[in-house]
Amino acid sequence: MPERNIDFGKFGARGIKGSDAVARRLDDLADGIVTPVTVKRGLMARLHYLTRTDHSRRAARDAGLTMTDRTLKAWLDEKRRPSNANLERIDAAYRQVRRQNVARHLLRRLNANGGTRVEIHPLNQSQVPRPLQRMVEYRAMNVRRWDRIVEAWSAGDHQALDDSWEDVIVDLGSQWGQYEYVTNIGFAA
Repeated sequence: MPERNIDFGKFGARGIKGSDAVARRLDDLADGIVTPVTVKRGLMARLHYLTRTDHSRRAARDAGLTMTDRTLKAWLDEKRRPSNANLERIDAAYRQVRRQNVARHLLRRLNANGGTRVEIHPLNQSQVPRPLQRMVEYRAMNVRRWDRIVEAWSAGDHQALDDSWEDVIVDLGSQWGQYEYVTNIGFAA
């Protein structure tokens, strides 16, 4: 494929893959519990979110959070504190379940009115020697169909998200490869 960045950062360019920037922005739009899981309030909020209904318990189990009812009761009654590994599992399960719960609503908002305007901020070349820098400008485009992107994001499938985002940036024309790595991608829903 043209302009694929096989050895990104070799000359000092900095940035992240565009699909990772999209995933970060979708996570921001999904909102959720801001308090860290290591704080009592954040832990309790996540546990209540993951165990409030039978549906949420099944989703948490599907997300990889397995614990006995006795352990859960001890955590909720604050008789025991989860280990660091369990705190990470709780947080990861919360993020995955939250993504699945808001994906449909988010997709409807992103596809409304013919799509969503996306701002693409190019990679940071401040550390690249002047003769090796290339002219990469800020771009904006309208993404009309978010279905595959949101589906891959909600499933946590990084490869599918990367492939879906690559299909979108091809609409930039012959320069699409220059936007494989970016500093930020912004959009609202």
